[in-house]
Amino acid sequence: MADLTHFDISGNAVMVDVSDKADSERVAVAAGSVLMAPETMALIQARGLKKGDVLAVAQLAGIMGAKRTPDLIPLCHPLALTSVKVELVLDPARNAVDITATCKLKGQTGVEMEALTAVSVAALTVYDMVKAVDKAMRITDIRLLHKSGGKSGTYQAD
Repeated sequence: MADLTHFDISGNAVMVDVSDKADSERVAVAAGSVLMAPETMALIQARGLKKGDVLAVAQLAGIMGAKRTPDLIPLCHPLALTSVKVELVLDPARNAVDITATCKLKGQTGVEMEALTAVSVAALTVYDMVKAVDKAMRITDIRLLHKSGGKSGTYQAD
């Protein structure tokens, strides 16, 4: 098992020093879902909510969330992201909005936290926009699907 990188030998929290790492193309893909009542799914499909197009707003929120990750997560490096893509897909059979985020850059540290933050913020935005009709929604299964680049190489979820 690898050592935890965000603690020094005394157990104090530290930002990882990446100054000696080589630049490489870094990509991370994360996913998650928002589960809801069938009536809520129907409202989103029909664009029948007063607050507007849930999927479009949540997509923008996810992109903005990725860009603000170091403001939200302690010890994350501010990154010059070169691409953030957030996709929201309705799955009426499961009464779910499935969210996938892909973040890219060429740099010294990975973009996993940015992809995970994008999914989380998009999911929270879906919840916020429809909570008036369905407070029982569940945000679920937020996870890293893929990461590549850097010294640790490629990770692909099962």
